[in-house]
Amino acid sequence: MNYFDENYDDEKRWMSYFYQVKEVLAFKPESVLVIGKGNGLVAEYLKLRGVKVITIDIDENTKPDIIASVIKMPFRDSEFDIILCAQVLEHLPYGDFEKSLLEIKRVAKLGAVISLPHFGPAIRFLFKFPFFPEIKFMIKVPYPKKHIYKGEHYFEIGKKGFGLRKIKKDFKKAGIFITKDYIVFENPLHHFFILRKQ
Repeated sequence: MNYFDENYDDEKRWMSYFYQVKEVLAFKPESVLVIGKGNGLVAEYLKLRGVKVITIDIDENTKPDIIASVIKMPFRDSEFDIILCAQVLEHLPYGDFEKSLLEIKRVAKLGAVISLPHFGPAIRFLFKFPFFPEIKFMIKVPYPKKHIYKGEHYFEIGKKGFGLRKIKKDFKKAGIFITKDYIVFENPLHHFFILRKQ
């Protein structure tokens, strides 16, 4: 995958980067583990903000600090304040989802920021009146399509068998408390989960 292709880093993905940074910094962390380095943009920005960042990826071409899988990470328990794992877990078979969550929980001291793809069309509304803040809201249109693996995503929220309720249930099963979850208004394919250890 070319993480520097202009088709990859479009306006929607930049908005996702913004929310990744915003949610991670909201924890006021001293250390962050970024799972899935990608183009390294978010990791580099967090470093510029004075955060100690370690990156991990199975793709050595991304030049991560550590080459390893999220299923078995070579770190101590609670080694990092926060874990950032954006658009990564869908690249693993769903049978590994809970294993990944348990490993993320193990190495996180405070919590994690995870984003996953959320399939389906969205109807978005934005109202802006002078002297008042913007009002935004979105409705995801149910579209129960069966997911077919085509070499990239093993699952996506919103497809048959992968409803949001199921995903949330698996977070709970792994002992991770969801403090907030939302779909990015500017990028309705990215669903964020802000998590704290129970």
